[in-house]
Amino acid sequence: MTVLVTGGAGYIGSHMVLALRDAGEKVVVLDNLSTGFRWAIPDDVPLVVGDVGDASLVSKTIDQYQVDAIIHFAGSIIVPESVENPLLYYRNNTSNTRTLIEAAVDGKVPHFIFSSTAAVYGNPETNPVAEDARLQPMSPYGTSKLMSELMLADTARAHDFDYVALRYFNVAGADPQGRSGQSTPKATHLIKVACETALGQRANMQIFGTDYPTSDGTCVRDYIHVSDLAAAHMSALKYLRNGGASDVFNCGYSRGFSVSEVIEAVKAVSGVNFDVRLTDRRPGDPAAIVAASDKIRQTLGWRPRHDDLNGIVTNALAWESQLTRLKEAG
Repeated sequence: MTVLVTGGAGYIGSHMVLALRDAGEKVVVLDNLSTGFRWAIPDDVPLVVGDVGDASLVSKTIDQYQVDAIIHFAGSIIVPESVENPLLYYRNNTSNTRTLIEAAVDGKVPHFIFSSTAAVYGNPETNPVAEDARLQPMSPYGTSKLMSELMLADTARAHDFDYVALRYFNVAGADPQGRSGQSTPKATHLIKVACETALGQRANMQIFGTDYPTSDGTCVRDYIHVSDLAAAHMSALKYLRNGGASDVFNCGYSRGFSVSEVIEAVKAVSGVNFDVRLTDRRPGDPAAIVAASDKIRQTLGWRPRHDDLNGIVTNALAWESQLTRLKEAG
């Protein structure tokens, strides 16, 4: 049997493919390569180029590769863009996910792992925020993901189908072996932007808002290493295959860092005192959001191995340096 990874040529998806391959699983990737990269997929992993919204292609892929589990990453992830173009997000993140779920049911794929987000909580009333907190997304991005979670829950009640939705907090870092990392041009991830600035690829970077009700006025987030996130998916897959009930889990470390603290960490690790500019808040950004991670640790037995901000930054910087060399080599 085979695991289908949608969006497997992207940042998180490519790390998932590596984790599955390292574990000896058969893998097939479905990606339209709009933001992913063919080179991010190992040569021995089949790539189907196409869209998860193409029902015929998805069904054909499920049949051809005898898929018994789907791990779904494909979608759009930029909060400010979702505010400006909400219908894009409801198509890419909600409508296309509905098509994929229907293909899974029709193809008798029993297990589905969904890439959700902490954005479903909006601006939480308390931190760390637990899975049973009130869901009040502040952006179409968060709403589009929440709608997909609701579809999964309804589908699991109606069909022989189970799922795990993993609510990611802020994903960062790169594969410690240097096999993959965040490679999207003009990415908005804070640690990537800071690393690019430290390496001289950007003249400066911005802090969006310094008047939040936090210790230093900048937003606070829970940063999780991408390899630990891939490991969480592996734990979820094992859980479902062993008969675990459909459920939702946070993916974070239960510890937050402010934007200013992260930038200082990048400056310290890189040894570069780069230019940082202060500007207004962005729409859709909550002041602080930190994961309660007791549930995933207890139920899935997940144990992070890279819970260190400086380590995350070190891996991210190493990957950015590698990308720079690849670009210079042509």
